[in-house]
Amino acid sequence: MPSICIYFQVHQPIRLRKFTVFDMGRSQKYFDDERNRFYLERIVNKCYIPANQKLLELINKTDNEFRVSFSITGVLLEQLENHFPNVIELFQRLVDTGSVEIFNETYYHSLSYLISKKEFKEQVKLHRK
Repeated sequence: MPSICIYFQVHQPIRLRKFTVFDMGRSQKYFDDERNRFYLERIVNKCYIPANQKLLELINKTDNEFRVSFSITGVLLEQLENHFPNVIELFQRLVDTGSVEIFNETYYHSLSYLISKKEFKEQVKLHRK
């Protein structure tokens, strides 16, 4: 039977709030916390939870022959830790099966390598941590 590699890149960006030049020096709040929470909750309920439950089901159904890989950005892990720690627990349950591999990448899912190899290495180290 042929083998295939299924790789999920899991990332949720942090959205900036509307910010104009006139806001400079008046506010330290750069991120749109309400929109970030809204979109995160939506994707948690429509994707992360049902997809991970289905993957657990497939792994169990195939006696751990079904395998997948994930790369989960540090930015997403921070958001999940703050708002939906149950999703981190679900990812951990997948890893605990022994059929899931976690890949390393840049913490922010950035293209830093194109600008600075030093910054790229720092972000990879941060993500690994």
